[in-house]
Amino acid sequence: MNLIDDAEQIFLKGVERVDPRSLLAYALSLREERLIVRHAEGTFEYKLADYRHLIVTGMGKASAVLAKGLEGILEDRIEDGFVVTKELSGIECARVRLAEGGHPVPDERSVAAGEEILALASKARAYEAAGEPTLVIVLISGGGSALLSAPAKGISLEDKAATTKLLLGSGATIQEMNAVRKHLSAVKGGRLAEAFAPASVLSLILSDVIGDDLDAIASGPTVPDTATWESARRVLADRAVWEKVPPSVRALFLEGLAGLRPETPKPGSPVFGATKTLLVGNNMLALKSAEEEARKRGYSTLLLTSRLVGEAREAAKLFVALAGDIAQYGLPLKRPACLLAGGETTVTLRGKGLGGRNQEMALAVMAALDPARRGHGEMLFLSAGTDGNDGPTDAAGAFASAWLLEKATKKGLDPRDYLADNDSYHFFSEIDGLLKTGSTGTNVCDMQILLLP
Repeated sequence: MNLIDDAEQIFLKGVERVDPRSLLAYALSLREERLIVRHAEGTFEYKLADYRHLIVTGMGKASAVLAKGLEGILEDRIEDGFVVTKELSGIECARVRLAEGGHPVPDERSVAAGEEILALASKARAYEAAGEPTLVIVLISGGGSALLSAPAKGISLEDKAATTKLLLGSGATIQEMNAVRKHLSAVKGGRLAEAFAPASVLSLILSDVIGDDLDAIASGPTVPDTATWESARRVLADRAVWEKVPPSVRALFLEGLAGLRPETPKPGSPVFGATKTLLVGNNMLALKSAEEEARKRGYSTLLLTSRLVGEAREAAKLFVALAGDIAQYGLPLKRPACLLAGGETTVTLRGKGLGGRNQEMALAVMAALDPARRGHGEMLFLSAGTDGNDGPTDAAGAFASAWLLEKATKKGLDPRDYLADNDSYHFFSEIDGLLKTGSTGTNVCDMQILLLP
């Protein structure tokens, strides 16, 4: 068995399953000017003849590919549209305008995207006021929180970006980060639905969030917000950044807590009266497809979870321990074995190196390996992001194995030193241990693959 090739192909098969175009082709179909929407409980439909205008908008790492797929279904029925994504990668649309924004920290392009989408919302409200029914399709995927930015009145982009950076380095979960970001925004936390009301809104969502909480994906721009000013402020306090955020951000929160700023729209708000939401893809779909590929390659398989969370370097210890049990006891499955997991871990920055959570997890596996211990010398581990980008790097993730550790040792590289500096990218660059796929056009969290022949 070629373990590296097996792990890479198993990963890519999972990514292929959540390609936005195939997901849309399953979820949407057009029959005699009726847009049929398929979901877990059945179907519903939109009679397009009932609408004078059809607008498409969206945000996230998969939004451009989703827009391209939607154009293939609706064609020139789309009157206008705009989506913002991280990387266009040569994608072009005929009816929907495309733009790139900043990620993981919003930039001026993100703010310009926010202004563009709010202008579309203004147009939709004007149509509705003139008695011209309008259907808005919103394409939402992970990364949308940073890519689409409309800072709340009183704070600047720089203030918002500084707060995001502090949370990124604090070990905050995606849910915690989004609770804060929703209260710093004019479009997140249901406020985009509010901006488009009373137009009809259909949100198609590709999940990059543990448990598929709709109000956490891209900070829930079109769904009710369960976070409050108080719960978001608690995140800043619990992550020890309340005193570090810009004064304008603290002032904003204090005004919100005092009732001087409105809350984000909550469940039952009339702004959601004409909105529908459909989850079109998630991490579990990718994992199941990856598991199927592993079986075809002769492995016995076990899908551990799609909800792996916590510090990346701590989660790594689980996989090293499981490798030992598989080798010594044949538990939780016999060899050749493939264990799969998915989710989204976090990294608390301690050093000044370069990397991402997947590379950090693989590096922590390397640091814990003892090639003389049963199972450690034969295993291969891969952790990678389904979007093809792990942190601010050009790698999706990294491999870990005893032979890669031997290669590092010969070069005088100690994984523990690089782990202390959060410098996983440079470590794996030296030993050709990075997985580079390029942008995949999708985003459903991360995948971990452990192989023992």
